[in-house]
Amino acid sequence: MTDPALLPATELALRLRRREMSAVELLQHHLRRVERLNPALNAIVVLDAERALQRARDADAALARGECWGPLHGLPMTVKESFDVPGLPTTWGFEAMRDNIAAQPAAAVQRLIDAGAVIFGKTNVPVAMADWQTFNPVYGTTHNPWDVTRTPGGSSGGSAAALAAGLSALELGSDIGASIRNPAHYCGVWGHKPTWGVVPLQGQQLPGMECVDTTDIAVAGPLARSAHDLTLAMELLAAPLRSFGALGWQPVAWRDAGVPAPRLRVAVVADDALAEVDASVRDAIASLVAFLRERGVAVGEQERPVDSTEAWTTYVPLVRAALTGDASDDEYRQAVAEAAKWPADSLEFEALHWRGRSLSHRDWLRLDERRSRLRRQWTAFFERWDLLICPVATTPAFKHDQQGWRWERLIPVNGRAQPTTTSMFWAGYTNLCGLPATALPIGQSSDGLPIGVQVCAPVFADPVCLRFARWLEDEYRAFQPPPLAA
Repeated sequence: MTDPALLPATELALRLRRREMSAVELLQHHLRRVERLNPALNAIVVLDAERALQRARDADAALARGECWGPLHGLPMTVKESFDVPGLPTTWGFEAMRDNIAAQPAAAVQRLIDAGAVIFGKTNVPVAMADWQTFNPVYGTTHNPWDVTRTPGGSSGGSAAALAAGLSALELGSDIGASIRNPAHYCGVWGHKPTWGVVPLQGQQLPGMECVDTTDIAVAGPLARSAHDLTLAMELLAAPLRSFGALGWQPVAWRDAGVPAPRLRVAVVADDALAEVDASVRDAIASLVAFLRERGVAVGEQERPVDSTEAWTTYVPLVRAALTGDASDDEYRQAVAEAAKWPADSLEFEALHWRGRSLSHRDWLRLDERRSRLRRQWTAFFERWDLLICPVATTPAFKHDQQGWRWERLIPVNGRAQPTTTSMFWAGYTNLCGLPATALPIGQSSDGLPIGVQVCAPVFADPVCLRFARWLEDEYRAFQPPPLAA
């Protein structure tokens, strides 16, 4: 019999509403798994067991009276450490923030609570949520449940590890550089990076940070063990739907013609000269393409949505600039000096990093013009295709390596050393222009590591991504737990 902690959240929520199990029983079951498995993973780093048990008791009492709080009534779940939960610390992994205790819930957290969720803890992040490894001086290192010598990804690394190991039923993460998609790929779970702006970021901030939306790339979104769970979570997190346009914030509608998944036109980009993809990932994508063609899906492998070099050299400086608001004068001067060492046309991540960290507003505006041109190219591409499938990263999860700058850490790709930052190409490929993307597992490498892809769509076409992901889950590959979760 399947351990209930490994079932989809939608199934668990249904059983709770039918009173086939109690909220207290399900929470206690998860807490026992946390006690048994979390020491090897360090995925859940803040526990709030007593308050959660009381809320679970209240949830059971409410159902006994015939009251249902919402679709997540009594469901035990965790959220990424960076989101505020009253009475719990929000540190972003900074030692100086160890004693920062939230007073109010993040807006997205409140929406989950309003839907009936029982939030019993928080999951680990890298410092400043700026790494594809999850480690920090406050909570230590999180390990991948498929191989504890490897990273679970980042920055929602604790989120994905907890889900894969059956420690939590549902998760709330965030994504600016594949921080939802990358951990989902490395840990064999699902994650949805929404269209920019449709899930509120308020409450994912440290003291003194007021303008949470100024990054104009970062989003909040769900991670889960099922695409069906992602769909439910997005229905809760994204309402009311808003977009920022010429007239300010205004209501918008999802873009979805309701085309059945097998009739969607799907383009595939499996590799790029700027970010060579390992054969293990390309082979898994090739198997997926063969399945799609067998099912009659129109698949194209020859088109490129945008110019790769323009996308790369626009994304990295903009995303690095978006994270410099708290940089000191000395740090800014260092960035200016480091950027000056590189030719203006360098494609190296280190050069683009320092260029972004020292970006003038004039140069930011010029990059934003380039981004606008890229948006038009994406629009033209999606007139011919409904979806794009591409890698999340160049390899499966890599071995822990916490030394030096990220671009100094090397991983093997097809027998050659590649900086870990090269994978950021695939992060920015869709995220630069605010497109939605669903990460989903499609296979395993020869050494048993999960492999995923991201399914991308036009802005506000999140339902199309999710419908296609649900179809692939039902027809191609469902969740498979790591051996550690047994």
